[in-house]
Amino acid sequence: MVASYSTLLILLCLFQIKHMLADYFLQTKIMLDGRDQYLHLGRFLHAGVHALGSLIAFLLLGTPIGFILPVVLLEWAVHFHIDWWKGRHTADQQLTPADAAYWRASGVDQALHQLTYVGMIWLWLMATQTG
Repeated sequence: MVASYSTLLILLCLFQIKHMLADYFLQTKIMLDGRDQYLHLGRFLHAGVHALGSLIAFLLLGTPIGFILPVVLLEWAVHFHIDWWKGRHTADQQLTPADAAYWRASGVDQALHQLTYVGMIWLWLMATQTG
Protein backbone atom coordinates (compact mmCIF):
# COMPACT_ATOMS: atom_id res chain seq x y z
CA MET A 1 0.00 0.00 0.00
CA VAL A 2 1.36 3.40 -0.97
CA ALA A 3 0.76 6.23 1.49
CA SER A 4 -1.24 9.20 0.24
CA TYR A 5 -0.37 12.80 0.98
CA SER A 6 -3.48 12.98 3.16
CA THR A 7 -2.35 10.02 5.25
CA LEU A 8 1.12 11.53 5.62
CA LEU A 9 -0.38 14.80 6.86
CA ILE A 10 -2.69 12.93 9.24
CA LEU A 11 0.33 11.14 10.73
CA LEU A 12 2.19 14.44 11.08
CA CYS A 13 -0.84 15.98 12.82
CA LEU A 14 -1.17 12.98 15.14
CA PHE A 15 2.51 13.36 16.12
CA GLN A 16 2.01 17.09 16.75
CA ILE A 17 -1.04 16.51 18.96
CA LYS A 18 0.76 13.68 20.79
CA HIS A 19 3.79 15.92 21.35
CA MET A 20 1.69 18.76 22.75
CA LEU A 21 -0.15 16.42 25.12
CA ALA A 22 2.98 14.58 26.28
CA ASP A 23 5.16 17.68 26.74
CA TYR A 24 2.61 20.15 28.09
CA PHE A 25 -0.37 18.31 29.57
CA LEU A 26 0.82 14.91 30.79
CA GLN A 27 4.10 15.77 32.53
CA THR A 28 4.11 15.16 36.26
CA LYS A 29 6.36 16.51 39.01
CA ILE A 30 8.53 13.36 38.89
CA MET A 31 9.01 13.90 35.14
CA LEU A 32 10.10 17.51 35.62
CA ASP A 33 12.37 17.28 38.69
CA GLY A 34 16.01 16.22 38.46
CA ARG A 35 16.15 16.25 34.68
CA ASP A 36 19.90 16.80 34.68
CA GLN A 37 20.48 13.30 36.14
CA TYR A 38 21.08 10.63 33.51
CA LEU A 39 19.33 7.74 35.28
CA HIS A 40 16.06 9.51 35.91
CA LEU A 41 12.75 7.66 36.36
CA GLY A 42 10.73 10.70 35.38
CA ARG A 43 12.49 11.10 32.05
CA PHE A 44 12.16 7.34 31.47
CA LEU A 45 8.39 7.68 32.00
CA HIS A 46 8.11 10.89 29.97
CA ALA A 47 9.88 9.34 26.97
CA GLY A 48 7.54 6.35 27.43
CA VAL A 49 4.48 8.60 27.18
CA HIS A 50 5.86 9.89 23.88
CA ALA A 51 6.54 6.36 22.60
CA LEU A 52 3.06 5.20 23.62
CA GLY A 53 1.50 8.17 21.84
CA SER A 54 3.43 7.38 18.67
CA LEU A 55 2.41 3.73 18.92
CA ILE A 56 -1.23 4.83 19.05
CA ALA A 57 -0.76 7.21 16.09
CA PHE A 58 0.77 4.45 13.98
CA LEU A 59 -1.94 1.98 15.01
CA LEU A 60 -4.66 4.44 14.01
CA LEU A 61 -3.23 4.34 10.50
CA GLY A 62 -3.13 0.53 10.42
CA THR A 63 0.66 0.30 10.57
CA PRO A 64 1.97 -3.22 11.24
CA ILE A 65 3.22 -3.82 14.80
CA GLY A 66 6.47 -5.24 13.38
CA PHE A 67 7.25 -1.76 12.07
CA ILE A 68 5.90 0.14 15.06
CA LEU A 69 7.83 -1.51 17.89
CA PRO A 70 11.40 -0.84 16.74
CA VAL A 71 10.52 2.70 15.64
CA VAL A 72 8.88 3.69 18.93
CA LEU A 73 11.71 2.07 20.94
CA LEU A 74 14.17 4.15 18.94
CA GLU A 75 12.00 7.24 19.51
CA TRP A 76 12.01 6.50 23.25
CA ALA A 77 15.83 6.38 23.32
CA VAL A 78 16.23 9.52 21.21
CA HIS A 79 13.66 11.46 23.26
CA PHE A 80 15.27 10.34 26.52
CA HIS A 81 18.68 11.58 25.40
CA ILE A 82 17.48 14.89 23.91
CA ASP A 83 15.73 15.72 27.18
CA TRP A 84 18.76 14.62 29.20
CA TRP A 85 21.00 16.91 27.14
CA LYS A 86 18.68 19.88 27.75
CA GLY A 87 18.38 19.13 31.47
CA ARG A 88 22.15 18.72 31.82
CA HIS A 89 22.93 21.82 29.75
CA THR A 90 20.50 24.08 31.60
CA ALA A 91 21.68 22.79 35.00
CA ASP A 92 25.38 23.14 34.11
CA GLN A 93 24.82 26.69 32.89
CA GLN A 94 22.40 27.43 35.77
CA LEU A 95 19.82 28.62 33.26
CA THR A 96 16.29 29.57 34.20
CA PRO A 97 13.34 30.74 32.08
CA ALA A 98 14.58 34.29 32.76
CA ASP A 99 17.68 33.59 30.62
CA ALA A 100 17.70 33.84 26.82
CA ALA A 101 20.06 30.84 26.68
CA TYR A 102 17.42 28.73 28.42
CA TRP A 103 14.99 29.45 25.59
CA ARG A 104 17.63 28.74 22.97
CA ALA A 105 18.21 25.34 24.62
CA SER A 106 14.44 24.77 24.66
CA GLY A 107 14.26 25.67 20.98
CA VAL A 108 17.03 23.21 20.11
CA ASP A 109 15.28 20.55 22.23
CA GLN A 110 11.96 21.06 20.46
CA ALA A 111 13.56 21.22 17.00
CA LEU A 112 15.36 17.91 17.63
CA HIS A 113 12.06 16.31 18.68
CA GLN A 114 10.37 17.60 15.52
CA LEU A 115 13.24 16.28 13.39
CA THR A 116 12.75 12.92 15.11
CA TYR A 117 9.18 12.93 13.79
CA VAL A 118 10.44 13.75 10.29
CA GLY A 119 12.70 10.70 10.53
CA MET A 120 9.87 8.51 11.81
CA ILE A 121 7.59 9.65 9.00
CA TRP A 122 10.37 9.04 6.47
CA LEU A 123 10.79 5.47 7.79
CA TRP A 124 7.02 4.98 7.63
CA LEU A 125 6.92 6.29 4.05
CA MET A 126 9.73 3.93 3.02
CA ALA A 127 7.86 1.01 4.63
CA THR A 128 4.57 1.91 2.92
CA GLN A 129 6.28 2.24 -0.48
CA THR A 130 7.76 -1.26 -0.27
CA GLY A 131 5.20 -3.07 1.83
